[in-house]
Amino acid sequence: MSALSITWYGHASFLLTTPGGRRIVFDPWLTNPKAPAGARIDKADLICVSHGHSDHTTDVVSIARATGAPVVAIFELATYFEGKGLKDTIGMNIGGTVDVKGLEITMTPAVHSSGVMEDGQSIYLGEPAGYVVRLEDGRALYFAGDTALFGDMRLIREMHAPEIAFLPIGDHYTMGPAAAARAVEMLGVRQVVPMHYGTFPALTGTPEELKKLVEPRGVDVLVLQPGETAQ
Repeated sequence: MSALSITWYGHASFLLTTPGGRRIVFDPWLTNPKAPAGARIDKADLICVSHGHSDHTTDVVSIARATGAPVVAIFELATYFEGKGLKDTIGMNIGGTVDVKGLEITMTPAVHSSGVMEDGQSIYLGEPAGYVVRLEDGRALYFAGDTALFGDMRLIREMHAPEIAFLPIGDHYTMGPAAAARAVEMLGVRQVVPMHYGTFPALTGTPEELKKLVEPRGVDVLVLQPGETAQ
């Protein structure tokens, strides 16, 4: 099997290629202010969506149509995507686990909000969520989505033992670097990939702040540039 490959498109948009060659897309917004020009995803096996805000859902429908990848989301959000014409959705809920193309996907809590404005109306799109993905080689990764720090991250550690965590650090709408550092401790991960920072002026948290807090404890901070891929 190959190594895990991680490509960041800015904000909270990622493409992961698993050791078994599966391509997982998280929260695609490929026209965000930090995304590389002309960013696109032509091949995908699975799309995981954490919540219904437009900065996490903008390109879900177009990528799903282009690639044929199923979309995993909380039930209300999956139903919303079906209303946009998607046929292959997997609606689930917090605490559930589904097997998709050999990958074990568990939906975890997140402390945030979820909805969209359409035609002047606010549409509720279910609870926000995160994901634990169990890879083909047995390792687990945790994609937190947009969230505050919450104590049950300890339970994620106890039940899933993730080695890598994708954590928001921007502050204002999510936790900032100090809270993310506490999340790293609770989760017991060896590596953290910061996200949801620098996109807008309000997102003031930086990877440098996170590094100062967690690298002395032996935790690796993987900082990617938009469009960059790391293994």
